[in-house]
Amino acid sequence: MSDRLSVLKTYKLYVGGKFPRSESGRVYEVTAGTKAAGAAGKGEWLANAPLASRKDARDAVVAARKAFGGWSGATAYNRGQILYRVAEMLEGRREQFIAEVADAQGLSKAKATAQVDAAIDRWVWYAGWSDKVGQIVGGANPVAGPYFNLSAPEPTGVVAVLAPQDSSFLGLVSVIAPAIVTGNTVVVAAAQDSPLPALSLGEVLATSDLPGGVVNILSGRTAEIAAPLAAHQDVNALDLAGADAGLAKDLETAAADNLKRVLRPGTADWAADPGTERLFAFLETKTVWHPMGV
Repeated sequence: MSDRLSVLKTYKLYVGGKFPRSESGRVYEVTAGTKAAGAAGKGEWLANAPLASRKDARDAVVAARKAFGGWSGATAYNRGQILYRVAEMLEGRREQFIAEVADAQGLSKAKATAQVDAAIDRWVWYAGWSDKVGQIVGGANPVAGPYFNLSAPEPTGVVAVLAPQDSSFLGLVSVIAPAIVTGNTVVVAAAQDSPLPALSLGEVLATSDLPGGVVNILSGRTAEIAAPLAAHQDVNALDLAGADAGLAKDLETAAADNLKRVLRPGTADWAADPGTERLFAFLETKTVWHPMGV
């Protein structure tokens, strides 16, 4: 009989391509989901997750802004390759994520497997859109005069994302992938009660050729993380997928101070086939006029 002790995993934030603990030194207990009996029993302790502070949120914005120029300037083909690489890396760690999702949401192994497989496929789906968005959203515009008038999409900038509370991994991927494939960088507040799959995703992103700072993942109290992000002058847009009605209203008010784009929360079936709403939500349109014959 072996008396070996298991090596417990220390979960950390993912900011700027690195894995810091919260600057506050705080952690909080994460317990198994309560929907149905998963691999762990209901309410069983799973890990201590970092309790991110307002300063952690600000540091994540700095990292996202620093990464924005290089990521938005990369070719669409290159961004698609990197998203596909994320799917490859997830496929290799599929069993780990199945176990984490089952524990996080209290799902059976079969249901957790379906969610993880759908999340991996979703990275591939969005990767395929990388070099097609320009043709769908942009184009040549008819004008009355001797001019070419061309419109092309550009990324909005730094997007603060509140991950869905009811889908710790599939929902998370469904809000991150469409934002970054078009050239935005993101700061993500993971699901408050089930942050572990999101924090593990950071480990995958760090080894998948994604430049540091493109995706930054924070865990903790959603409202505490979201408040400084909504008011931050260097955040350009908000995805409120994981906010309840009261929090969403407060964050929209804070976002109005510098006219952020806001994608309001709604009822979403994360398991349904993805559409283009989030893909196009954080794009700006640049229009260029050019005289003919010059």
